[in-house]
Amino acid sequence: MKTKVLLLSLLIISLFRLPAQVTEGESKLRTQNADTTQGWKKGGFASLNFSQVSLTNWAAGGQNSFSINGLFSIFANYKKDKTAWDNSLDIGYGVLKQGKASDFMKTDDKFDFLSKFGKQAFSNFYYAALLNFKTQMTIGRDYAKDTAKISNFLAPAYIVGAVGMDYKPNSYFSAFIAPLTGKITIVNDQELANKGAFGVTPGVYNEGGILIKEGKRSKSEFGGYMRFIYSKNDFKGEFMKNVSLTSKLDLFSNYLKNPQNIDVSWETQIVLKVNKYITVNINTHLIYDDDIKIAIDENNDGITDKKGPRIQFKEILGVGFSYKF
Repeated sequence: MKTKVLLLSLLIISLFRLPAQVTEGESKLRTQNADTTQGWKKGGFASLNFSQVSLTNWAAGGQNSFSINGLFSIFANYKKDKTAWDNSLDIGYGVLKQGKASDFMKTDDKFDFLSKFGKQAFSNFYYAALLNFKTQMTIGRDYAKDTAKISNFLAPAYIVGAVGMDYKPNSYFSAFIAPLTGKITIVNDQELANKGAFGVTPGVYNEGGILIKEGKRSKSEFGGYMRFIYSKNDFKGEFMKNVSLTSKLDLFSNYLKNPQNIDVSWETQIVLKVNKYITVNINTHLIYDDDIKIAIDENNDGITDKKGPRIQFKEILGVGFSYKF
């Protein structure tokens, strides 16, 4: 299944011939084409990073390893008169294999579609509506423990619909503030839903541990939402001229339950262009969701001591092939 996903991503890349952007109409590792066709700007970006270690009779020890990580993004933005419409799709996937006996382990998996439509209110402010859909494509496991399944396709999936104001003082920064926001969390895997994964209502078991009522596969929330994004790839200084930076911060408060507990999603990508095809990529993603309970083994004895919300953090460093089209 993992191999099929990688092949599918490469096939998708071959179907598009556009100049590049990564997320929410914000650029990465490319200069946007100044020409527009009836108000539209379109683009795409793809990168593929490899890492390989081979050891033969190596006295110091170690393991053979191989990893591959890919990123594919496209955008289509429209801006004319008082209308602005931004659309983007980001797909990322990565796998790692260590030693001779181990299977491939997933290291990255994301599918993120966003569409934001706005009408200018005054100056740099727009009345705006946003729709965001996020999920993953394959089964996720906790390889550090017992490789048990902890996620799956559409488990979780997040749908956010928001109405508010969008502040765009320049082409680098956007601040979208929505006091009216609906958020749906989907767990389309009954096994995970029965466990109450990702904050859905868990199943009910009798004293003998027999399931008598299945858990719910979705959860709805209503609250306030803010999205800040900064993206710049045309730095003027000698030290920064080959650097692209994109950082986006999402904040959500559920009015109906513990509104003081803010859900946080903060993603940052730094891209250093070595030459036309070689780049160095640093990606980080920080998540905090009060409804996601993470098991903690405080004594390192293989026994879960307690569960609770925790800061989640992912970092990917890669050197490899990139292409803008």
